[in-house]
Amino acid sequence: MAGGGIPIATTTIAGGFLTGKKLIFPIALITSLFFLWGFSYGLLDVLNKHFQNVLGITKLESTGLQVMYFGGGYLIFSPIAAEVLKRFGYKICILMGLSLYSIGAVMFWPTAHFSSKENASASFGGFCACTLVIACGLATLETAANSYAVVIGDPKTASPRLQFCQAWNGVASFIGPLIASKAFFSGKNADNLTNVQFVYLGVACLGVAVAILFVFAKLPEVAEEAKRNNSLVEPEHDLEGRAIGQGSIWKEYNMICGFVAQFCYVGAQVTIGAFFINYAVDNAGWAETQASNLLSYALITFTVGRFIATGLATVLSSSFIMVLYSIATIALNAYVCAGKGKGSIGAVMAIYFFMAPM
Repeated sequence: MAGGGIPIATTTIAGGFLTGKKLIFPIALITSLFFLWGFSYGLLDVLNKHFQNVLGITKLESTGLQVMYFGGGYLIFSPIAAEVLKRFGYKICILMGLSLYSIGAVMFWPTAHFSSKENASASFGGFCACTLVIACGLATLETAANSYAVVIGDPKTASPRLQFCQAWNGVASFIGPLIASKAFFSGKNADNLTNVQFVYLGVACLGVAVAILFVFAKLPEVAEEAKRNNSLVEPEHDLEGRAIGQGSIWKEYNMICGFVAQFCYVGAQVTIGAFFINYAVDNAGWAETQASNLLSYALITFTVGRFIATGLATVLSSSFIMVLYSIATIALNAYVCAGKGKGSIGAVMAIYFFMAPM
């Protein structure tokens, strides 16, 4: 998908993909991107509760962070990122994403510094704006990184290669709440936003460091013609024998149904994550620090569940696994709605396991 217009230090891969040791360094760089947005997502759910405490906003108002993150960043900005990727290639797209990510993180510093309960609405609006900028950066990174992890190597190993990269997303997502439980909810930090400044300054520095690596790395580009002419990739066909992706997008019924299913799933996952700490505190009586730690354990469960489901997929149909996991998730969710106490928190954590492959 290399475009053109800005000369960059890249090479077009003969044959369409890398093999052997040449693949290690590019994949390591791409994996670092998965780690970045996993870490940011882990912090996001903890910030919901922290802003409720410090700024005195309602639970409903706190979901503005998720609206900005997924609605403004991922839903609205992803097409822009895709166009940048098409025109200028993977490296420029990734650098743009890292720049937006770091700028958004730096913006947290002045916003947190000037925030108080007296100007709670304006302060929270500022945090939503910061989150939007970060989300635009992450949407750009995800647009580039997911596809790059697939096309950079042998198509036959694309699935496990992408699964490996995505696993680090899960690892980072539970590190975020562990750090936040100490930085946001412990001692005098529970009633102020000072540590939010320092945590996000660290996030910005991490983004800049990764960007510097990409600037100086000779990141291979995959020419679009090379991908199209790759003899190892056989075009897929629908039930009527037509090549998938060659007809009208409105007749790609599997894609449309898949989009709706994924939209509903992401909505459910985000809602569970956003209110996990609230549920643990209000329904089971856990302290906020303990609830944040439990969220980390739930995200560890999510990561483990992803690997287990991947192993099951080698012996069972993916559709069959999805049906079983969906039934289990529905049953657990019903218990969570009606239950109380620590058992209901265990059910929420079990939901993370079953929604992992979704």
